[in-house]
Amino acid sequence: MVRRLAGSPPREVRPDGTVALADGRLALLKSTPGQVDAEVAGLRWLAGPSEVPVPAVIGHDERWLLLEYLPPAPPDAEAAARFGARLARLHLAGAPAFGAAPPGGPVDARIGLAPMRNVAGTNWPSWYAEHRVLPYLRTASDDGQLAADEVATVEAACAVLPEVAGPPVEPARLHGDLWSGNVCWSARDGRTEAWVIDPAAHGGHPETDLAMLALFGCPHLESVLAGYREVTPLAAGWAERVGLHQMFPLLVHVVLFGRGYAGQAIAAARSALRLAGGIP
Repeated sequence: MVRRLAGSPPREVRPDGTVALADGRLALLKSTPGQVDAEVAGLRWLAGPSEVPVPAVIGHDERWLLLEYLPPAPPDAEAAARFGARLARLHLAGAPAFGAAPPGGPVDARIGLAPMRNVAGTNWPSWYAEHRVLPYLRTASDDGQLAADEVATVEAACAVLPEVAGPPVEPARLHGDLWSGNVCWSARDGRTEAWVIDPAAHGGHPETDLAMLALFGCPHLESVLAGYREVTPLAAGWAERVGLHQMFPLLVHVVLFGRGYAGQAIAAARSALRLAGGIP
């Protein structure tokens, strides 16, 4: 398997999935059936602007993906600030439309283990509601993970999105699943850098990636944001909009992991309603 993907026999295949290649590089072998094309296209799209580091794709087939291995290093504030600046430049590299898939990437992609359709749209609030919030709301409701009143709260939040989404933006080139577990801190050229892995890449709103970073506690987040602002300002009120951008990943978590995330998802929806004056 590794020989076919790498083009030469490996020196060693380890139990943890890491591989010592014949040329001395370390690689990681992943089995991701049904997701390889989307992941490869996403990594290459994110790597295109040469901003945020991503692991090199060494080889792949329909089921297996051989990636550059990233040995862990402790995160630090300087690396976080560099990451923020690079993320801003990545976003500014743009996308053809909201929901646009990476070149060569499939319409039917994934976020984690959940299906995610990359359908293009021109109006961010309506696109976000239709293609990033409501599909997971319907699945969570059908699976019995959300009560009727909770479903109604998210639907009401979607209805007010045009009022509370902030200034219009151009489609940004998003990682798309940028929670802290998909930011790997690893050394490059003798210093720690933040690398990104496991993308659900598509064209979207730049605040969505930032809201995902805030969701589960990215290390040195304030330094990330400071670095981001050095490249491009954040629109007024962006911090109050974090919740509306978190509806998407939180509903994905409800679908994948159950009702334990329902409270956070409904709280995020209520934060959008508060922006519209719909609830105290």
